[in-house]
Amino acid sequence: MRIPSTQALRALDSFARHGSVWRAADELHLTRSAVSHQLRLLERDLGFDLLQRIGKGVALTPRGQRYAADVRKALTVLGDARTQNSGAGVGGSFAISCPPGFASMFLCTHIGEFQQMYPDVTLSVLTPRRLDDVSNPDADAFIAFGVGNWPNRAVELLCEVSFTPLCSPRLLNKVGGFSKPADVLRANLLHLSDTEDWARWLALSKVENPDTEGGIFFSDMNLVFSAAIAGQGIALGDELTGRQALSEGRLVKPFEASVPSPRSYFLVFEHAKAGHPVLNAFSDWLRAKLSESSLAKY
Repeated sequence: MRIPSTQALRALDSFARHGSVWRAADELHLTRSAVSHQLRLLERDLGFDLLQRIGKGVALTPRGQRYAADVRKALTVLGDARTQNSGAGVGGSFAISCPPGFASMFLCTHIGEFQQMYPDVTLSVLTPRRLDDVSNPDADAFIAFGVGNWPNRAVELLCEVSFTPLCSPRLLNKVGGFSKPADVLRANLLHLSDTEDWARWLALSKVENPDTEGGIFFSDMNLVFSAAIAGQGIALGDELTGRQALSEGRLVKPFEASVPSPRSYFLVFEHAKAGHPVLNAFSDWLRAKLSESSLAKY
């Protein structure tokens, strides 16, 4: 059984306290469909029904009520632990360099939590021209996407990445769905810089003699996702940076097949900065968020 995501557990707790999806959505600053989606995912991961339909509404099942009570206790313990281990005494300025896609689609959707934990830290987020660039002298540390080869730097693996096709529901309806991997060639292929990733996915999916040279090329993953969400084609993306768009239904995953990327996300910094309080705090927080996100599958 998958370990449920904290986001899904919070959705259940809010629904249990308020008794309605729309009130839970308002409290969590999510859409109603996002809360409903989180509850369905939680039911899938747990393997039992949390909700039952009563008339025109829904309510917790008896088992769901017992589970929600346990979840409330667990969230209280986590909240107390966070308060007791808050960022007292950790302060100063800290600049992190991060690829634009990772920054906008993951880091920036969570960074307010770090600021709440460490209010005395002045954080700056910088973006490099290349995904593996660690040369900016203004950055205290780097989140870099590469093969892990940065001589004379401390290098710590953050997470590995696999790519899978992602597209908008509108495109899926327009082309009549994708029943087999070769069907992706009926839509524009959206590329990040080159055709390598699509070529690898099509080969893994045993599509014979695919033409990957067509489609549209972008220099930034933000642009790839924007085009995909707008229904302009089908992208190869990872479920980490695409998670929010997937949870909100702006993107869907037509196939389960994914291809491992030869590159991964790493935390890179100068050896002299090892042990820096803010770097340690940021590293611990980032790893916790990445671990939490890896548990929520869409």
